[in-house]
Amino acid sequence: MPRRTLLGLSAGAGIALAAGLTGPRILHHGGRGTGELLRSRTPLPEPFQQPLTTPRVLQPIRTTGDTDYYRIVQRESAAEIIPGVRTPIWGYEGTFPGPTIESRKDRTTVVHHRNELPVPTVVHLHGGHTPADSDGYPTDLLTPAAGWDADHAGHGDHAGGMHDDRARIAHGERDYRYPPQQRAATLWYHDHRMDFTGPAVYRGLVGFHLIRDDEEDALDLPSGERELPLMIADRAFDEHGAFAYPSLDPTLRTTPGVQDAYVEGVFGDVILVNGAPWPVHEVAAARYRLRVLNASNARRYDLTLDPPPPGGAGFVQIGSDQGLLDAPRRHDHLPIAPAERYDLIVDFSRYPVGTRVTVRNRLGAGPTALVMQFVVTRREYDPSRIPRKLSDLPRLTREQATTVREFSFHSGPVHGHAGWLIGGKPFSPDHMAATPRLGDVEIWRFAADVHHPVHLHLVGFQVLTRHGRPPGPYDAGHKDTVDLRPAEAVEVITRFHGYRGRYVFHCHNAEHEDMAMMANFEVI
Repeated sequence: MPRRTLLGLSAGAGIALAAGLTGPRILHHGGRGTGELLRSRTPLPEPFQQPLTTPRVLQPIRTTGDTDYYRIVQRESAAEIIPGVRTPIWGYEGTFPGPTIESRKDRTTVVHHRNELPVPTVVHLHGGHTPADSDGYPTDLLTPAAGWDADHAGHGDHAGGMHDDRARIAHGERDYRYPPQQRAATLWYHDHRMDFTGPAVYRGLVGFHLIRDDEEDALDLPSGERELPLMIADRAFDEHGAFAYPSLDPTLRTTPGVQDAYVEGVFGDVILVNGAPWPVHEVAAARYRLRVLNASNARRYDLTLDPPPPGGAGFVQIGSDQGLLDAPRRHDHLPIAPAERYDLIVDFSRYPVGTRVTVRNRLGAGPTALVMQFVVTRREYDPSRIPRKLSDLPRLTREQATTVREFSFHSGPVHGHAGWLIGGKPFSPDHMAATPRLGDVEIWRFAADVHHPVHLHLVGFQVLTRHGRPPGPYDAGHKDTVDLRPAEAVEVITRFHGYRGRYVFHCHNAEHEDMAMMANFEVI
């Protein structure tokens, strides 16, 4: 590692310790992430009692020759997450998770959002190759349909409505337009409001957005009821059954941030999959496609199957954040950081009928070491296959890069309080950390003090090196989020193509992001 990078990482770790963060826990490479456990104060159910549910697929309200139109209302509701208990949520269409949108590569998708919540929102299609005006820039607020008094909300230097002359404000309703220029992939949409992303997502503003195309359709992968989107998220519950979250301002109107004990990140003690605690799902002895998303605010997972199938390698990875790999990869376990996705095949025909297959989290303890369970109940005909070749993925090379940029991710003071910085600076809409030219290839080097899952808007990328060595076994394919481990440096390479405009990149530990670990880039 270059000496200046090593010194910078050491200094970052020192700042973290000076800020009161616990060194041995957050600097442990195999740890569950950077965060503090928030314990539930309501009786919790036994694992593997609740059935797995799949979010409903949203149907378009109308279609034209090349465009599908959808409508989503963001509103308050209640969900029975803990059996017999009603949990207040903020939901897209009033559900948690929100409905799944399915797009095709050759068709434009327009989603009309109406905000009936008591606070502004911003919708970001995570992983979307999206024009700047529909990307969900954090100050491009969609204010409540019932009205919003910005002055009363107390906008200040570090509040959700920080002054931004370029902000695109919409009142009550807004169209987000997603062009059809993207290959098949597992994307997701979530709230991205300045300084309040963490608590808004925690309350339920999250959903899947799947893109399909002809290339993927031709592969005969498992489909229909044998294709399962799995959104993994941890939560804690208060004594009344509501989501417990340590906001400084529970109304999410004025003061951003969390209580000091949770500056590192918020871990819950209940693992939800598609909104159900430790669910169970019956499967045939056949291949299943699992689209796995880590939608937790801060918690990392390392997933494994118990028992493993005969011969091991129970997970066959066919895709990453941005779609299909070139060829399948086989894994015994899968580390996954917040916002990362894996597209997997699990062949349950490798197990005898009657087997209970538990998905475990190797980074958890007690109930957080459990995720969900599959029960192999029957034998059925299986027409699916796993092709040896999945897709053509041309790789960018170091020689193509016009620029190399370096960014450090570390803790530091933000407006007199503990926070998180990129390149030593807190987020400001006016500061541009990079101005790549449209069509140029660039290499970006990220260096971390503690765990930071780094996400770029607009573009996917390829991992070039990890800690000065070749990419790891989980870095394959095109990604949009890369997991930086403590005191680690990662190089990624990407082409800034498609659209000009202002975008952001940030840590996807939502508490870090809300406490200023975000920066701008503008494609010119």
